[in-house]
Formats: sequence, structure tokens, C-alpha cells
Amino acid sequence: MKFFLTIIFLFSFIFLQAFEVDEKLTFQIKYGIIKAGEATLQINSHIYKDSTECYIIESFAKTNSFFDNIYKVRDRIESIWDKNKLVTRRFTKKLQEGSYRQYRIHFYYPEQNLTIYTKFGRKTKQFKEKRMDIPANTQDILSALYYLRLQQFTVGDTLTINVTADGRNYPADVIVHRIEEIKTIFGSKDCFVVEPILKGDAIFKQTGKIFVWLTADEHKIPVKMSSKIVFGSFKAILKDAENIPYKKK
Repeated sequence: MKFFLTIIFLFSFIFLQAFEVDEKLTFQIKYGIIKAGEATLQINSHIYKDSTECYIIESFAKTNSFFDNIYKVRDRIESIWDKNKLVTRRFTKKLQEGSYRQYRIHFYYPEQNLTIYTKFGRKTKQFKEKRMDIPANTQDILSALYYLRLQQFTVGDTLTINVTADGRNYPADVIVHRIEEIKTIFGSKDCFVVEPILKGDAIFKQTGKIFVWLTADEHKIPVKMSSKIVFGSFKAILKDAENIPYKKK
């Protein structure tokens, strides 16, 4: 029941400066009419190995005190994303969801089309390592969103993004269905309504249609997501934003 990971993945997809460094987005997560918790996405500058200029993209997800009694979530996911090449250098996941725990790190070497995937064993208390090939321009589940925001697209387009995570490679199609005007914290905004389609054995099984609303401009800020899953439906609504080109209303 990794629904928060699903949400992060979905929020978690010509070069334009689509986002500002220090941008921070906070979403309210609702399960039906119940407020379940919140998730944040933020991007900052970072210097990685050998003085490589990168972005650091971080996501935090947590349930509120009420939902903690049902299914407590405390997730942290981090991406180190090369500023110039727009490829992933490192991807880290630390998940706490109910009794489930996960700690995994991918080290990416895009020049060699290689990744080293490490998975922490709760019983052994050690990391198990696997080397695997990756396709060109590979993204992780966080950088995929920011990569998408840097692309030009229009209604009717389908974009394919190569994603490598959890020791697997898979292509993710993003279909641009329509432009729809919705109410946001910035007032009424025209938004692209896009649908991610996961191919093959992805991180989680896609059990229903998923839609994401991105502002229909060069910034493509995610403002809403709607997803039906096995045990109900979730929505994530942008409730706060920092260092973005719009003013809250």
C-alpha cells in the first residue's frame, strides 16, 4: 500500500527555466473527503562529486495525527540531478509506511550508461549491491517531473521519459489530454491535464487512471493530482508555494 510513493512519483514528470531554485511546493493529500496528510517538493542548488553542479530535489511525505492511527507515513526521497546534462547522479529513498521500511540508493554513471543499486537489508543490516545498465537520459522518480517541466508540449502530445528506480528500467509515457481551467491558490489557471502511463514492471502496479494538472505556461507548476487506487481514491492539492512566479490569492 505505497500510495504516498505513487503520489511522489506522479508529482514525482528547447530548454526553458521552468522553475526557480529554492522553489518549494506543499500539497494537501486527501483520501476521499478525509485529510490524510501532506507532501512537499523542493529544489535547491547542490555541488556533487568532482564539483559537478547539480540540483538537489527533495520530497517529504507524512500523514497527519489522525491518519497516523490508520497508516503512519514518514517518507523522504532525494534526487541529485545534474544541472547541465539533466541526468540523475544519485537517488535515495527512505520510506516508513505502516510497518514497512525501505532504504535504497541508486548511484548513476550516465557517461557509462551504468547504475549501482544498493538495497539495505533489515535483517542483515547491510547493503546489497547490484550493477545494471541504464538507457540514455535516464531519470529517477523525482527528476522525471522536473525534466517534464522543461519540455515543450501541447495537447495531443505523448512524451516518453526513461526512468530507472528500485533496480529496474522502464519507459513512462505522459499523455497530454487537454487544457482545463481550475481554481488554484493563485486564482483560476489554465492547466495541462496529463496522464502518466507506466509500461512494464514499474515501481508500483497502476490500478486506475491517474491525472496531473500542470499550469499551462512555461513554469508548468503541478497544482493537482487525482488517482484511483485499489482501496479508494486520492487527491493531492497544492496548498502553499514558495519562490514561484505567482502570488497566492
